[in-house]
Amino acid sequence: MCLVRAPSNLGLRPLRPGHIPGTWRAPQALTEAGLIETLAALKVVDLDRPAYSTEPQPGTRLRNGNALRSFNLGLAEVVAGALRRGEFSLVVGGDCAVLLGALAGARRSGPLALVHVDGHSDFRHPGNYDVDASLGSAAGMDLALATGRGERLLTDWPEIASPLVADEQVIQIGERENRDPDFAWPDINSTAMTLIDVFAVRELGAAKVLEKTWTTLARTGWPYWVHFDVDALDQTVMPAVDSPGSPGIDPDDLVAILAALVADPR
Repeated sequence: MCLVRAPSNLGLRPLRPGHIPGTWRAPQALTEAGLIETLAALKVVDLDRPAYSTEPQPGTRLRNGNALRSFNLGLAEVVAGALRRGEFSLVVGGDCAVLLGALAGARRSGPLALVHVDGHSDFRHPGNYDVDASLGSAAGMDLALATGRGERLLTDWPEIASPLVADEQVIQIGERENRDPDFAWPDINSTAMTLIDVFAVRELGAAKVLEKTWTTLARTGWPYWVHFDVDALDQTVMPAVDSPGSPGIDPDDLVAILAALVADPR
């Protein structure tokens, strides 16, 4: 196993003036809690913490856009190298925008699918918000960017034909706001992605969620990347996130789903 500690908070908005999002602390916090010993990681790679800015950057309407590209290019190199050596890669962020570098690295080994386990589907893109009104925060856009929606700065990557992953090869598990009347990106429901919201997860249980997931993955049999945001858990279980909410996936079901996905040799 190659454990990659990626302490980026570049994709998050400040919660208040002068605030610096604290998700960069997660790799160290998990390390102090015994992550390395628990995993028996054979190799640990540390990426430098990037500098966070609240100011617009030239040539982009994405918050920290240029810095995000640089950080994710570095992450892609690490992931690509690990996969070439036949190592299982575990990337610990950070915020959800690290998904882009992870996928960019994994894609160098060929096409792949994505299992996106997150309390939010992170599908914000220029087609569903006013880019001139506010800076885009990539941690709320990662699934859109990964499927080719958004600025080329974070959709086009070296050695890879865009998008990083096709809609048909995405399974999103855990969205909790899609049944709200003011859901921010209802256009995701018109895509070819497999969508299993938190309410369906709680109704179906882990076994049937996995059955639906395997069905999508079986379309090609490609390798897949698993993305997990801890905010898929209820805020009463996991309050230490940027965007807490309720309800969440039952912890036992979540463990069963993730364990099965990780155990598969793909």
